[in-house]
Amino acid sequence: MSEMNNNLNSQMNLNSDTAASIDIAEVRYGLASGVEAVSPPAPAGGSLTFGNQLSYIFSEYFVGLLIVLCSAIFVFVVPGWIVKPDVARRMISNVIRRTVDITGALVGMILTLPLWIILPVLIKLDTPGPVFYVQERVGINRRRRERRAFQKADVRDRRNSDRRQNNLMGKPFNLVKFRTMVQDAEKKCGPVWATKNDPRITRIGRFLRKTRLDEIPQFINILKGDMSIVGPRPERPSFVSKLSGEVDNYTQRLVVKPGLTGLAQVENGYDSSVDTVSRKVQYDLEYINSRSLWLDAKIMLKTVKVVITGKGAC
Repeated sequence: MSEMNNNLNSQMNLNSDTAASIDIAEVRYGLASGVEAVSPPAPAGGSLTFGNQLSYIFSEYFVGLLIVLCSAIFVFVVPGWIVKPDVARRMISNVIRRTVDITGALVGMILTLPLWIILPVLIKLDTPGPVFYVQERVGINRRRRERRAFQKADVRDRRNSDRRQNNLMGKPFNLVKFRTMVQDAEKKCGPVWATKNDPRITRIGRFLRKTRLDEIPQFINILKGDMSIVGPRPERPSFVSKLSGEVDNYTQRLVVKPGLTGLAQVENGYDSSVDTVSRKVQYDLEYINSRSLWLDAKIMLKTVKVVITGKGAC
C-alpha cells in the first residue's frame, strides 16, 4: 500500500492551489493483506428455523397471491366508470355533503330541543288536531334517462313496461312539519297554495310560518336521507305534475335532493302563483349549476336572516 501511495504522489502535477491532475494510467493496485472476512453465523442445526420458513412462505406466496387477487377483482369486477376522475370527484362530494347533512341535522335538533317541547303544547292549545302534519312530497329523480328506451326489441318480459305505475318524476317521501293550518284544511278545496292572510292558518301557525319554525321536524327527513340541508324545496305530486307542463325546465330542479332551505327560499319566499314558481325555478337552476359547500354556507347564513326578519312569509 505504501508503494502505491508513493507512485500516486510522484504522478500528481499541481496546476493551481485548488486543482490537481492524476495520470490514471500509472496507478497500480495492490492486494489487501491482513484483512479477514467473517461469514455470518449459520442457523442452529445448519438449517432455517420454522419461523423463518413461515415468514418466507407468507411474503413470497400469500402476499403475492393476495396482490394478484385484488388486481383481478379491480380489473374484472369494479365498473370502469368508477375510476373516472369526474365520477370519483362526485362520489367524494356526495360523501362530504351527506356527512355535513347528518352533522347539521343532529346539531339543529339539539339546538332546537326546547322548541320540540314548547311548540307542540302551543299548537294543541291553539286549535284541535295533531301536532305534526305529514304530507307526500316529490324528492330527487335518480333516473337520469328512460331505461326502457334502450330495451332490445326481441326481449319479451315484464321489463318491456315501466315499473313506475305512477310516474311522479322523482322519489316520493313523507315530509314532516309542525301543523300551521286547521285540521283538514284542504278537505273541501283540495291542494292549493297558501295566500296572504289565509283563513286556514292558525294563530300559532302564522307565527311558525313567519319564522319558518314549522320546518324544524324536517331534520328527521334529512337524517333519513330524503332531504338535504340546502337544496330546492320539495313540492307535492299534484303540483309537480301540473307545473312541469306549465313552467320551463321545472323537472330539472329534481336532479338533486330537495332541501330544508335553498337559494329560492331566501330570495323568493313561499310559492303563491305560477309566476313566483317560474322565478323559483330560475333560482333553483342557478343553485344546481353552481352548487358548492361554500354556496351552501352562504345560503344557511341568509336563512338565519330570513328567520329573524320573517321575509317572504305568508
